[in-house]
Amino acid sequence: MFFCIFVSLFFSFLFWILSYYFGKRSVFSNEKNSPFECGFDPSLSARIPFSMRFFLLAVLFLIFDVEIVLLLPLPLVLNISFWEISLLMGVLFIFVLLLGLFHEWREGSLNWVY
Repeated sequence: MFFCIFVSLFFSFLFWILSYYFGKRSVFSNEKNSPFECGFDPSLSARIPFSMRFFLLAVLFLIFDVEIVLLLPLPLVLNISFWEISLLMGVLFIFVLLLGLFHEWREGSLNWVY
């Protein structure tokens, strides 16, 4: 039993060391170090041209995308369960979504250009 554990640990460690040394990429060429896609320089930090407005817009898109997914089963729920309670919960959910949308609109998060 001890021998099997020792052999398996030894081979695991051996494969780990071999994959570390053979997996290293040490060949650099001018093509690999040249700017790619829209002129970003790969040797510099990729976070320098970061746009906070674009990030907020992307987050808003994801939030509203998830909300649409939550609203899609509403007609099925209205047919299956108590439709009065389901309709009230659906209207309340849409009302909260509209409040959030108006708040973001008033604060200026939805403006693309100043």
